[in-house]
Amino acid sequence: MRAMVISGGGSKGAFAGGVAQYLIQDAKHTYNMFIGTSTGSLLISHLALQKIEKIKQIYTSVNEDDIFSLCPYTKTKKQGVETIGINHFSVLKNLLRGSKTFGESYNLLKLIKKSITEQEFHQLKKNNTEIVVTVANLSLNKVEYKSIKNCTYNEFCEWVWISCNYTPFMSLVKKNGCEYADGGLGSMVPIEEAIKRGATIVDAIILQTETNLFNRMPSKNAFSLLTNMFAFMADRIEQQNIRIGKFVANHNNAIINFYYTPTILTTNSLIFEEKKMTTWWKSGYDFAKNKNTETNLIDIE
Repeated sequence: MRAMVISGGGSKGAFAGGVAQYLIQDAKHTYNMFIGTSTGSLLISHLALQKIEKIKQIYTSVNEDDIFSLCPYTKTKKQGVETIGINHFSVLKNLLRGSKTFGESYNLLKLIKKSITEQEFHQLKKNNTEIVVTVANLSLNKVEYKSIKNCTYNEFCEWVWISCNYTPFMSLVKKNGCEYADGGLGSMVPIEEAIKRGATIVDAIILQTETNLFNRMPSKNAFSLLTNMFAFMADRIEQQNIRIGKFVANHNNAIINFYYTPTILTTNSLIFEEKKMTTWWKSGYDFAKNKNTETNLIDIE
């Protein structure tokens, strides 16, 4: 059984889309399972349907307005480096009306429902391909994996949305009596779950470089400090997930093919730019193509 696992990574998901496009369209890999966290969960339904051009168009044109119903930050660019700062008016407005988060992401839920139709949802349910999204249950202090097989259309769209909600910048969702947030808070790279569900070959797309290539820039303000802190924690979670995944694969005779980003794409994955994301999609495709070409040459030799 072959599985594709896509990590969290915000706007860097465009790179994952390019890698997946090559593996599905050119390498002709057939996947029995797709598991995604955060941005990965946005990709997997369309990949399973092989509607790659559709999700590519979405990923290479999306901006903050498509995601945030209330954006908590402002963007500034100095000497080619983009940073984010607090949108004081929006944050204060949100807190005064009783919200527990700085921003709200209801526009993203609308985008998900617009991009995944009920017809496509039922088509996915009829297929044997398993579609799983990762969410963090903050109330029960655990990671949960939601399969499309156990969901209605509205439930599935909500779980995909919840998987992407990078709190406290995006919405905190109360569902079934529990508070839920971004799956990356507990499982950035759910390789272990793929193997537990029977995968013997895992193509894992990691939206981070394999080794740490930089020291973070000093925090410019409270908001950039928060994003730096969350990025630091996400890196630690990701590394732990990969180590556990390798351990579980070893004990289950499973094979993991890793696809890391070869370079640092961005230091802030909350920033969405059409031009950059279009470039990242192509970079992902080219990287997967070169990696597989090199592997095939080694096999021949």
